[in-house]
Parts: sequence; C-alpha cells; structure tokens
Amino acid sequence: MNLENEFARFRGGLVGHCYRMLGSLHDAEDAVQETYLRAWRGFAEFQHRSSVKTWLYRIATRTCLNALQHSSRRMVPSALGAPGTNADLEAPALETSWLEPLPDRLPSADPALVVGVRQSLRLAMVAALQHLSPRQRAVLILRDVLAWPASEVADLLDTTTAAVNSSLQRARADLAELAPAEDHFSEPHEHVRRALLDQYARAFEQADLAALERLLTQDTRWEMPPIPTWFDGRDNVLCLLRAKLLPEQGVRIMVETSANGQPAFAWYVRGRDGAFHAHSIQVLTLTTAGVSAVLDFHRPDLFASFGLPIARSARWEGAAGHVDQPGRAGAHP
Repeated sequence: MNLENEFARFRGGLVGHCYRMLGSLHDAEDAVQETYLRAWRGFAEFQHRSSVKTWLYRIATRTCLNALQHSSRRMVPSALGAPGTNADLEAPALETSWLEPLPDRLPSADPALVVGVRQSLRLAMVAALQHLSPRQRAVLILRDVLAWPASEVADLLDTTTAAVNSSLQRARADLAELAPAEDHFSEPHEHVRRALLDQYARAFEQADLAALERLLTQDTRWEMPPIPTWFDGRDNVLCLLRAKLLPEQGVRIMVETSANGQPAFAWYVRGRDGAFHAHSIQVLTLTTAGVSAVLDFHRPDLFASFGLPIARSARWEGAAGHVDQPGRAGAHP
C-alpha cells in the first residue's frame, strides 16, 4: 500500500468533516494536518480492523474534540443578540471566534457521500452545529452525515450505543430549532438563479438601491462578522446599504465565487491608489423570492483561500464595466 496516496484520497472529506466540527477552514486544515501526523506515527499499530478511511475519520474526530476543549464555538452575529437599528450602523468590530466560509474550490466532501452532505455544509447548518456540545456535534455528524452505525460511534466516543442514540435525538431536536430543513430551501431554477446573481452583482456595484430592494426578500438578513451588529428585514438592510454604499460608479467590483454550496461574491473596493483592494466575501442564500440572507465576511485575509488576489490593478472592472467580466458565472481573475 502506498500510504501517502491512500491518505491523500481522503483529504477533501476530512477537511469537510473537521470544518463541520470546528466552523473554520483554517482550524479544519490544522486538524487534518494533525490527523495525518498521528496516523503516520500510529500506522504500525493499525490492525486493519476497519478501513483506512474509517480509521482516519476516527483520528480526525478525536483531534477535533481535543481542539474544542480549548476553544470557544464559532459564532455569527445573529447568535449574539437582537438585530441592530439605524443607531447601530457604526458598531466596531468584535474580537471573538467567528464562523468562516468554506470555499467550494476546495474538495470539501467525500464524493461517495450523497445524503446530507450539501445541507450539512450550508452556512446556516454549520452555524447551527456550533450551538451543540462538541460530543453532540460529533454524534450527529458521524451518524447523519457519514452514516456510521451507532455502535461504531459509541466505540469512538467510549460510551454506549444507547447513549449515542439518546444524544443523537437531542442533537436533532436542537438543530431543528436552530436551522431550517433542507426542504425549506426553495432555490430558483438555474436560469432564474443566473439572472438573479447577475442583477445582484450589477446593482451592488452601481449602488442601485431600487434594484437591490427588488432583489432582497422582505425577511432578508444581513450579517457582517467581525462586526457584531446584524440587520433583519429588507427595510433595515436597505438603511444599512444606503449608509455604506458610496453612490459613485466604478468604486466596487463583485467577483463571483461560491462557498458552502452557496453563491458568493468577493467584494473589491477602489482605493486612493486607484487599485481595487479586497474588502469582504459575501455568501448569499437564494430562494425563489430573491436573496433571503447575506453573510458578508469582512475578512480580506479569506481571499487567498478562494484563490483570489488581495488587490487588482486600476484598469480591472467588474459587472458594471464589462472589462475582464470577473462578475460573471464561474469567472475568476
């Protein structure tokens, strides 16, 4: 057996697994690195009572549980309290452990896993998972995403099958209150989805608030980690955008990408030097009624994980300018 190739086969799935547990791509990659290190050191004791894949997931789960003993759960602003008002438009950033998006350009799930994978990586679901205790989180992911038998989960967690089943029931009940079920997501057909994203990118670049009003749902939600204030409802979100979006043409560029199985845009802003600089990553939730949620991560350091530069030349334009067409489907600079 070529051990290096065998381990590499499962890297994408392990990153996705650790991301669900930890809510951070960076933490997940560190956990997978630690998993491989432990696997290399312990392979001589591996007795092939299970597959290499199962063995690696066991190590990865324990690694994540150990990491969660010394860190707080990853948050989104809406988990911290009530939505903000017009008076909260200038709230400062808050240093805490924030949820991070998972770029779709990374192989984040085992292709053999079909049931539950897409839903389990949506931002709303990963955020909801963070409210569960680490062991509940592990039980739910191992049972409902990886489809492990309860007996294997019990062996991994050094507990009983009955305790695993009980924990799973509690975790499912808690999750049902925190995150909408996948069948509640009524996403538009591809041609409608494509038009909606094109219109959104153009409206945002042009600060066209009338167009944005038509695109946002009545109950839309806007969050901006690490800024703790969040806004609920179209009127409040438009108030925020009216205050924050400069009306000038050509000062914003929206580059389309995707994260967590959802459409996303990298937002660049023209600086005093004339170049476009990374501002934030917006992850959108789409329904047939329009854009129902935006998680706008004000984290320029995330751009590298999306394969995007931190800055672009002044000649580069986006959806509004039709130069290089970075805001169109699947286009990357």
